[in-house]
Amino acid sequence: MSETEEFLSAAEEQEIVKAIALAEKNTSGEIRVHIENHSDTPPIARAREVFDALKMYKTKERNGVLFYVGVSDHTFAIIGDAGIDDVVESDFWECTKDVVISYFKNKQYKEGLVQGILRAGEKLKVFFPYDSNDRNELSNEISKS
Repeated sequence: MSETEEFLSAAEEQEIVKAIALAEKNTSGEIRVHIENHSDTPPIARAREVFDALKMYKTKERNGVLFYVGVSDHTFAIIGDAGIDDVVESDFWECTKDVVISYFKNKQYKEGLVQGILRAGEKLKVFFPYDSNDRNELSNEISKS
């Protein structure tokens, strides 16, 4: 088994998917998690590449958020699309990253991602509240490469 496959159990992955669904319940915002073993690209730049590859920029309100994890590299990044970046405080992603990493340091990977996802969902709800016309624009499933 690769490090990526061992990073989270199937049950933990499903808990993360449930957290994404819960976070998105009250917002038009979209959250994704991407996990990969290794990249030579710095984490923020790699997260941007993955964001583009997953076509996360195609949301109606440009309010997608990506949680990126490089397992063997011990790297992590969170990025938001232009719509959400334009309205959140300048340190929001860094503060959210700190919450996630505090769990990662104790090997509580699922808990860290869940807490970060729920925090992002609360912020998305403030700026992009749910509307009856909203639809799930991006998959909630964890992507891997």
